Amino acid sequence: METAIELFSIFGGVDWGTLDTSKEPIELIKDLILPDFRYIRNDITELTDGLPLHHSILTGLAMGDSRLQTAFKRASVSKDVGENAIFELSEAKIIRVFKQTAIFNSPFLRFWFAFVSPIFKGIRDGDYKELEERYAKRGSDFVQLTFIQLAYELIKLNFKEDRIKEIRPFLEDGIELDIYAKTTSKQIIAGVCRYSNAKIKKSELTKLQETCETAGITPDILVIVSKNGFSKELKELKSDKLRLITLKNFKKIVE
Repeated sequence: METAIELFSIFGGVDWGTLDTSKEPIELIKDLILPDFRYIRNDITELTDGLPLHHSILTGLAMGDSRLQTAFKRASVSKDVGENAIFELSEAKIIRVFKQTAIFNSPFLRFWFAFVSPIFKGIRDGDYKELEERYAKRGSDFVQLTFIQLAYELIKLNFKEDRIKEIRPFLEDGIELDIYAKTTSKQIIAGVCRYSNAKIKKSELTKLQETCETAGITPDILVIVSKNGFSKELKELKSDKLRLITLKNFKKIVE
């Protein structure tokens, strides 16, 4: 599933046919995306109206943590200018906007604006070295956001009886939660996602509880999502009020 999630973060939203999962993601990028750079760039330019402001905002959003403020800062634009651009991009169905964040509707577009668009001149000239270096350095952090977004979809599937009405990051007054959700029965769900090779320990639960208390949130259910599992001590605390989700649970999304 780890490979599937990484490939989805790159190629998701576009029909590429069957991907050769025996190859490293960077090799698939070089095989499928970069040779057709000009054609893909023309299609994306048509989608975005080719406006430099839109491209700057999208690159800021793709390379950041999904916060609008971060995207505006990376693009070196004011809040008013940035918000107008975000509205236009939302109307074009390129992104979805939440309270203080926005996400790409297509994972591939996010990949494009994070790794291809900022260095298009070298790629246009057939030089892929910088892209390879950028992906080697930032690829894992890039996949983290896709991991969180897929966790949202999995949580929705797990709450079929009491459906999720809203699910998003919580970012207020310097307080951050990866997962903040409300169900139709008004239950509140709060949680974190960790895309790392380390097993999550009980201290992560304590930290989550403290963050909720600081934010003034009284969750009915806590959720911790881990790429690589949990410590024995934390697994023993699993209950209806504490949901522990691992990589293998993500198979449910494609079943």
